[in-house]
Amino acid sequence: MDRYNTLSDFLKEFYIPTYVLLQEAEEEEEALPTFQPPASPVLVFINSKSGGQLGGELILTYRSLLNHNQVFDLGQETPDKVLRRIYLNLERLKDDDFARKIREKLKIIVAGGDGTAGWLLGVVCDLKLSHPPPIATVPLGTGNNLPFAFGWGKKNPGTDRNAVESFLDQVLKAKEMKIDNWHILMRMKTPKEGGSCDPVAPLELPHSLHAFHRVSPTDELNKEGCHTFRGGFWNYFSLGMDAQISYAFHSERKLHPEKFKNQLVNQSTYVKLGCTQGWFCASLFHPASRNIAQLAKVNIATRNGHWHDLHIPHSIRSIVCLNLPSFSGGLNPWGTPNPRKQRDRGLTPPFVDDGLIEVVGFRNAWHGLVLLAPNGNGTRLAQANRIRFEFHKGATDHTFMRMDGEPWKQPLPLDDETVMVEISHLGQVNMLATHDCRSRSVFDPLTPRHQDGAEEYDDYEDESVAEGEEFRKFGAADTFKIPDEVDISQLS
Repeated sequence: MDRYNTLSDFLKEFYIPTYVLLQEAEEEEEALPTFQPPASPVLVFINSKSGGQLGGELILTYRSLLNHNQVFDLGQETPDKVLRRIYLNLERLKDDDFARKIREKLKIIVAGGDGTAGWLLGVVCDLKLSHPPPIATVPLGTGNNLPFAFGWGKKNPGTDRNAVESFLDQVLKAKEMKIDNWHILMRMKTPKEGGSCDPVAPLELPHSLHAFHRVSPTDELNKEGCHTFRGGFWNYFSLGMDAQISYAFHSERKLHPEKFKNQLVNQSTYVKLGCTQGWFCASLFHPASRNIAQLAKVNIATRNGHWHDLHIPHSIRSIVCLNLPSFSGGLNPWGTPNPRKQRDRGLTPPFVDDGLIEVVGFRNAWHGLVLLAPNGNGTRLAQANRIRFEFHKGATDHTFMRMDGEPWKQPLPLDDETVMVEISHLGQVNMLATHDCRSRSVFDPLTPRHQDGAEEYDDYEDESVAEGEEFRKFGAADTFKIPDEVDISQLS
């Protein structure tokens, strides 16, 4: 209680007393519930390994301003354990009016890279609450696509008191937005001998792939004779050139972390890797077997449930399945199709809650630089509700994939079997966004549906794809479960 009395009126709007957070804690004072409940109670999760030393400094600042029990170091405690403990305690306190109001207004702040943000989003999604706490993201990574898409910036933040209080003020004024989340299923035949097709992460499995694991024999998606993996993403899934560069970057950073403590240095390293791997002259340095059309057969389904082949031009070496209008440090590969393209090809602006994912292709690194130009965009291939990649035995034994900033090397079949990757719409989660963020809702009447005079860089205008579809959902990864004796409907 002494700690609470020393806080400014502003910080009291975010403070959560210990008895709400810890079951074993006694109520700090009987008089506490007579105070006005905080307008914006927050749980703060920080990846202390992100942003060089910034993560550790942020933890110290937040703990000095708020209750240290509401600030968590993800290097010490995983978010699923934290949220499980807190929500079970909130259930225990369901008759406590003060605790009930905190539960109703609860928000989450997560500081880290896109992978860390995806980790939190995955855990909150698995909670399946009737009103999940919305999430604000602090940009502590290299790309910071999630924070940038929702107006929180892409540069690593300050860590002093003023910077943190400024961010908290933005959280207090932020709006809630729903965004689509996407389930990914990967299945391959169990290898007869050797030659496993299990995904290979750079040295260790990234945290953001916590749900991307081999399913148990009792899982409804398990198929006898196959290895099945499942997971989810909120920003993008990519395949090919960009994922290979990212894999090299993450491998190097894990081997020599001391070289990667500055955001600008990290970004310049990305560019150097793109040069050294020959992606600026891909047609000279990389065989045609690396082209997407040679690697995989691609099918898409629209809302009406009809599957059909998606033609991939032979020059495409990278595909990005994009949910948010921010990729590779804030670029927008889809752009805004002009009215003619919207009419002739049935394309729409990239709404974050329309149940459609944008599929964009790139030929080489130079093609990616087109995004830096006004109205620049990649090759718009399709908008889909589901997309399936089928990899067969070919001229190469592996490719590279990336999900929300975290890459892995994917072995491909050496015999006549198939590796299948299917992406499907799962549901929606709540994000906190600034009022001038670039993400747009299909339900927002102020969102423009087209941009007059927008220039086009799409070289494949005849690659039209129909719209439509409402389809079954796979269900979230089984990473978080409330005990059966607890009524989940009472948790939010």
